[in-house]
Amino acid sequence: MLIVHRWVRPSRREWLLLAVYGVAWFGAYNVTLNLAEHTLDAGTTAMIVGIGPILIALGAGLMLGEGVPRWLGIGTGVAFAGVVLIGLSASVFGGGHVDLVGVLWALASAITYAVGVLAQKPVLRHIPPLQATFLGCVIGMIACLPFAGQLVAEAAVASPSALLGVVYLGVVPTALAFTTWGYALARVPAGQLGISTYVVPPLAILAGWLVFGEVPALLAIVGGVLCLAGVGISRRRGRVATPAPVLSGTAPADMSE
Repeated sequence: MLIVHRWVRPSRREWLLLAVYGVAWFGAYNVTLNLAEHTLDAGTTAMIVGIGPILIALGAGLMLGEGVPRWLGIGTGVAFAGVVLIGLSASVFGGGHVDLVGVLWALASAITYAVGVLAQKPVLRHIPPLQATFLGCVIGMIACLPFAGQLVAEAAVASPSALLGVVYLGVVPTALAFTTWGYALARVPAGQLGISTYVVPPLAILAGWLVFGEVPALLAIVGGVLCLAGVGISRRRGRVATPAPVLSGTAPADMSE
């Protein structure tokens, strides 16, 4: 896809931000998330990584000058409460367990996720989303080269379905999803777009129900509704006060009254 698009030459600052974006998100985030899921159940992992959008909203307000509007803050809190309920439904009522090392890896994935988004946002002011995604993938691949030997050894004995699954993960939730994410991030404030990812947990619950027959717990359904409500709340805008029109020929009101 990149071959048929115009190449934009990044500046030195943009190369630095691209390096941070590629290493943090395509490298560190994916590796730490997989390490966390070796010892944590999916619900607990989602609950911990769910602080990522909050870090993005705060970081975008402080570092990118986006501010933290009241409705964004309220929506963030509501959506995060939904993630907590989904996590509790899986880890407490579903018989999961919490491992300290896994929690630390999940926290690391949330932090690197936020760092990656905050580094990507300024780059997209000049670099097209498709090019930024491609460079992020390449930089992330270079960062993950230490795992190449293990990949070759395990791929040699992996089943065809496992290899097909890896190809799917590379094409759909990586290449396609990160490209559409970059397109949206170039047009939407980072804080607002980060909160939209809270739609993922309820979608995962619905997909598990339809595909694998995993009937969600009532607490998970409530959490999913809260996630969607939080995203909706975060998109609200505060009312902008408009001054009352002053009729010609009338004196302005005495402000001292």
